Amino acid sequence: MSDFDAIDSLLAAVGPEAELPAARVRQELRERARLSKAQVARALGVGPSTVAGWEGGRDPVGEIRTKYAYLLDGLAAKFAADTEPDTAPTTEPVTPSADSFSPEPAEGDEVETLAVPEPCVMCGHPAGTRVAGFAQHLDAADCRPTATVAAPPAEPAARPANAQAPRRPSEGSKGPARRAFQEPSGPGDLIGHAVKAVLAEHQGDVEAATAALLKRAIPDAMRLLDESRKGARYDVIAHPWIPDILRKQTSRGADQIWEARPKWTRAELPPGRHEVTALDINGAYLSALKTHLPLGQLEHSTGLAHDRRRAGVHLITPPEWEHEAVLPNPVGNRDEPGPLWVTEPTLRLLLRVSGPRYGLCAPPEIHESYTSGATENLLEKFRIALKDARDTAIAAGDEVTLEYVKAMYSKFVSTMGESNYNRELYRPDWMHIIRSQAFANLWLKALKAHDEGLTVVRAMGTDELHVIGDWRRVFPEGRGVTEVKVKDTYTAGTGTTEHTETEGEE
Repeated sequence: MSDFDAIDSLLAAVGPEAELPAARVRQELRERARLSKAQVARALGVGPSTVAGWEGGRDPVGEIRTKYAYLLDGLAAKFAADTEPDTAPTTEPVTPSADSFSPEPAEGDEVETLAVPEPCVMCGHPAGTRVAGFAQHLDAADCRPTATVAAPPAEPAARPANAQAPRRPSEGSKGPARRAFQEPSGPGDLIGHAVKAVLAEHQGDVEAATAALLKRAIPDAMRLLDESRKGARYDVIAHPWIPDILRKQTSRGADQIWEARPKWTRAELPPGRHEVTALDINGAYLSALKTHLPLGQLEHSTGLAHDRRRAGVHLITPPEWEHEAVLPNPVGNRDEPGPLWVTEPTLRLLLRVSGPRYGLCAPPEIHESYTSGATENLLEKFRIALKDARDTAIAAGDEVTLEYVKAMYSKFVSTMGESNYNRELYRPDWMHIIRSQAFANLWLKALKAHDEGLTVVRAMGTDELHVIGDWRRVFPEGRGVTEVKVKDTYTAGTGTTEHTETEGEE
């Protein structure tokens, strides 16, 4: 075969690409059908952020493009058919019979069993199976579509008192009107429904159900995020351009961002023996979801003062810290001097403690930044849904839900960087920012303890603070995210150190 024959063969194998409507029309068709991005994504085997990209102007390619075009063509055809006039109008409501339609899957359609029921595309009631990407009942007897009200004709604003009600489809019309997807009652319900379904699937076996829920924590967290973002003011840009400083230098290495993780122990204690209490900070990463996150692609700047309306990562020279004897350094334990890349929470913490209220150090020197317009409330509905589920689980003694929720928020944070476990969201900048916010929150608790007269003995990671003194007058005790609990007690100072450890929780 000649080189030209090989090229001709290759060209022959390439068919014409499926036509796609404009990006605005794609979104209108989906929203008119009351389909979420997550539902479309599941049907096409992609992530919700990918669907958002298509609706923003990017085009899919290959087989996915063909499938997406088929879905959009089907929605457009459905809405065009729904606007046709009824052939046999009547004022009497009609309840369609189970035989007037067939929800049975066509030959070759993939049938998927759902762990959590979803609204049937035919009747709107919960269905336990999905066919060809759409939730529906397999048994016609289970499916009872409700006829929808036809749009009334144009008329004056004031309806006459004797005006007839809008007409409903009759048995002689084109058939029962299909009910569009219904919105779920709320993001928090996704958690409760998932737990109930998995417990039922494992016949109440708590250990097996918990293990199954932990395995699905990442995709379930992404689905919860998608649901919590419905109607939000800002879209989540899930795969933006990322500067090299946020990329791992080697496959097993790290990027250039310094998260300021505390790892500090007081060098000298006051004379005598003291009872030290190790406090456990509840839900540290859950609380840290409330932080200033960049919305879009990071933009480079140099020589500019900090803009509180933006967030990202910054190359700074940190100030000298002269309080190491009583408080940890806000930038953590760092051996190498000179500039380093820090996240938004670390920079804001340094600016705060160097300000007129505290005056603990000089301001940091900012050399360059990668930032974008930011909001502190980007993940707020997501965080509240997880917090409410956690609070309810604690009150009910529901350890299954509690472990599931902990896995959802901790794995959500840990896999949004360069991870093989979460391809739907690639935001290493968010991962570093949320982690650093947890470290900054712990540092601020250490500062509060110090200001209230407690002796700070140790600060470690995101959730461990050791103090001497009556800590209950400073911090509320409990398992809530605004409370702390005792993890360990021991004596330190002159003589032998004794420990009494209690069970802790992140």
